[in-house]
Amino acid sequence: MASSGKMEGPSAPALRRDPYEVLSVSRDSSDQEIKSAYRKLALKYHPDKNASNPEASELFKEVAYSYSILSDPEKRRQYDTAGFEALENEGMDMEIDLSNLGTVNTMFAALFSKLGVPIKTTVSPTVLEEAMNGTVTVRPLPVGTSAMGKVEKQSAHFFGVTISEEQAHSGIVVRATSVAQSKFKLLFFEQEINGGYGLALQEDSQKTGKVTSAGMYFLHFQVYRMDSTVNALAMAKDPEAAFFKRLEGLQPCEVSTLKPGTHIFAVYGDNFFKPASYTIEAMCAKSYEDTTERLKEIEAKILEKRNDLRQFETEYRKALAQFQEATARYTQEKEVKVGVVRHLF
Repeated sequence: MASSGKMEGPSAPALRRDPYEVLSVSRDSSDQEIKSAYRKLALKYHPDKNASNPEASELFKEVAYSYSILSDPEKRRQYDTAGFEALENEGMDMEIDLSNLGTVNTMFAALFSKLGVPIKTTVSPTVLEEAMNGTVTVRPLPVGTSAMGKVEKQSAHFFGVTISEEQAHSGIVVRATSVAQSKFKLLFFEQEINGGYGLALQEDSQKTGKVTSAGMYFLHFQVYRMDSTVNALAMAKDPEAAFFKRLEGLQPCEVSTLKPGTHIFAVYGDNFFKPASYTIEAMCAKSYEDTTERLKEIEAKILEKRNDLRQFETEYRKALAQFQEATARYTQEKEVKVGVVRHLF
């Protein structure tokens, strides 16, 4: 799978390596593990942070290319099955910086997004540079409170969440929602040596019910979310098995931990033209202990049911294959008997 060779297309790296190797993840890694690995490497090799290192630009391109394969369930399946050859005729999607698009291209991107075509975007280099230089305004967001705002497209509002040792031990959740269903990114920054902030984590908003939302979980246990797109893709690939795929969208969220102190988050406007309205809140898991335990129980039952469905599907397909084999054998034997009878008479 890890063959090397020249690639076609201006956005492709000069040489291609196994995308799992590039992102330093295993073949059974979850979507969230792949996303986390990509974000860390993209930040490490981002051209704006490595202006004097031309090699970093190629590494950044290779990381982005690898992620474009592994972040797409269908392309990942194709690569796992037949390597790069299966992708030769596929258009490889790259993340785009909306701040560099002209008005016409932005209109086309907005139209495709409206039609349901996923458009992956990056955080504006201007926002990253201002954060890295420490020139951004940070508003305090005490744990247990929320703040509302409206952020311009390709701009960001920064918030400082200060947590105690007890809160760090219990776990923290930071969540942003938009009742206007705006597109936005929830960002988490780490303190740099120079006093600035470097992008460490990023979550794109997703439509959940009548709102769009994104959350980051700094807990000591795993939590899950239902990704409807995974269910839809699984059902589209095999409509006959749609019944068995209903719980495939239950995906683990990226979970980290935080130390006591002040941590920097931001809401980034990702709409194509208009500002993004949002509400951001910081919560301590200790305040929701009963709900948390109940949620763990429900998630455990859903995971158990998903395993049951997978086992049932295996048994169903085995029984179906035996039935089809028996039917085919019966049809063949029937045709032979008919032929014999005709021969006799």
